[in-house]
Amino acid sequence: QVQVVESGGGLVQPGGSLRLSCAPSGTIFSISVMGWYRQSPGKRRELVASITVGNRTNYADFVKGRFTISRDTAKNMVFLQMSSLKPEDTAVYYCLINPGGFWGQGTQVTVSS
Repeated sequence: QVQVVESGGGLVQPGGSLRLSCAPSGTIFSISVMGWYRQSPGKRRELVASITVGNRTNYADFVKGRFTISRDTAKNMVFLQMSSLKPEDTAVYYCLINPGGFWGQGTQVTVSS
């Protein structure tokens, strides 16, 4: 049973930075796309950023220029570098690995002074 584990969340002041990490606990063959999503209370889960095996990236408009997604293909890890954080970025951030639709348990990011 493959589990996806996120880490790196926490409390940060507005304007600060955090780096999220994600890795599967088992083997997933032929990973094609890895992505980060987020969900705030009362809102639907939304895409933040994704990256393909060819390192093609896609970002939600609300994070362009502030967040950077990257991956370590050899380790099957994906990262999300978040800068210039805003209070509205507060959410639980989830990692998704495809194929297979493997979701992590989420990591809380809180942006508050």
